[in-house]
Amino acid sequence: MTPIILGFFVGVGLAALLTLLYGVYSIGPTERGVMTTFGRAERMDGSTSDDPQLGSLLTDEEKRRYKYPNVRVIQPGGPYFKWPWQRLYKVDMTIQAVDITWDPDIKQDYIEAVTKDNLTVQISGQIRWKPCERNLYAYLFGVGRPAAHVVGYFISTLRDRIATFHGERAEGSVEGVSINDLRRNLSLINRHMEDACRKTAARYGIEFDAALITNIDPPSDVDEALASINTTQNQVAAAVSQSRADAEQKLKMAEQAVQIAQNRAEAEAAPLLELSKTLSAMHGHGGRAALDIYLRNASLPLRERSAETILKV
Repeated sequence: MTPIILGFFVGVGLAALLTLLYGVYSIGPTERGVMTTFGRAERMDGSTSDDPQLGSLLTDEEKRRYKYPNVRVIQPGGPYFKWPWQRLYKVDMTIQAVDITWDPDIKQDYIEAVTKDNLTVQISGQIRWKPCERNLYAYLFGVGRPAAHVVGYFISTLRDRIATFHGERAEGSVEGVSINDLRRNLSLINRHMEDACRKTAARYGIEFDAALITNIDPPSDVDEALASINTTQNQVAAAVSQSRADAEQKLKMAEQAVQIAQNRAEAEAAPLLELSKTLSAMHGHGGRAALDIYLRNASLPLRERSAETILKV
């Protein structure tokens, strides 16, 4: 066998071995896979904007902008085989938590936002998200850095919400100071952010799971002033509440006294009303004669008492 032929068979054998070693793969239980052939993802019919669930999240204008192809998603399992000119993208589908203060370029302990009364507040918290299996094309090829992108989108939406937020003021709160509204309505803000960020699944292939805003604080000097104002307001509110409670108690006692007097008057009037009914019934059945007989019989005890009184005297 000539060296050329021998080298050919050695090369073929080596290529076959490398293909088997690097061409066999598997997908973990929490992963999904997308395969590209010469850089092009394997596609399915239709697009993401035609998906009933994803399409309902977008406006007509957004459907034209965020129209991604449906790609074939490789489910967990294996072993699978791929050719050397194919590339496998594995996507971790578990829920990921990240601080909203996280930024790949700078280090910060909080983010800043401006309220509707031009007060700069410091916000901290977390968000939870995961890749959207129905829109992995956008996640893999439409967004360069998914974690940084979802945090940036969330912060942009949150700042807009903070700038326009107004809630119902509780009794005793400081009128015109929006920081109190924000602190008191953290759960409402979190629910709004979850609803406002649902369309990220259709736009960026990032499925939003939860918003966990934990702190909204003004600058320290403003916070001290607000604490003093709130303390005074709470004292006034407590005094007003105590006065209302005392007034309500006195009103209740007065109502009870009126009820007692009314009950006594009804008790005294009851025999007279019953006597009136009896006399009316007697007159209806026996006429004037029956009333005269009743009066004569009713007066006998009075006459006997008067006679006894005269005798004693």
